[in-house]
Amino acid sequence: MVEKAQYEIVKKIIDIEIRKYPEMILAVVEGYKGDSGFNLLFNYITGNNKTKNKIPMTAPVITSEKIPMTAPVITKNKYMAFVLPSYYNKKTVPTPINTEVKIKIQKEKTYAVLRFRGRTSNNRVQQHIEKLIQILKNNNIKMKDDTILMRYNSPFAPGFIRRNEVAIEIDNY
Repeated sequence: MVEKAQYEIVKKIIDIEIRKYPEMILAVVEGYKGDSGFNLLFNYITGNNKTKNKIPMTAPVITSEKIPMTAPVITKNKYMAFVLPSYYNKKTVPTPINTEVKIKIQKEKTYAVLRFRGRTSNNRVQQHIEKLIQILKNNNIKMKDDTILMRYNSPFAPGFIRRNEVAIEIDNY
């Protein structure tokens, strides 16, 4: 079973969940379009690190996503990230050999999250981002940062079983 990032559901509003995520360690590549950074991250967890450790795959795989032009926030850098297993800490996490893979500590954050099934085409993802933003605006919830896409399944999984989520960091709720 793949370890999934832990979170606490603070509240549910219509189709979204307000979630509090604890501090997490991420392996991140920046500046890559679409899923092109995946191989760098995959190589890192399969032993391309200074200790040669194989790191178990976790879920979700996180990517930055563009927000529709009408939204009040702007996407900064494109990135893809793997959440590292929870048993790693700042001192024990394997150091990447490839300098394009960075280890980042993500502080505790609160996200508004909208779950959906199926494939993650640009159009489908944008439709769900727009729905999430509209629910937040209608409920006067202030968005704090860029949207992200979280994918929980292998790209080879059939669309009907794929779990995906779009999320936006919000002010503490």
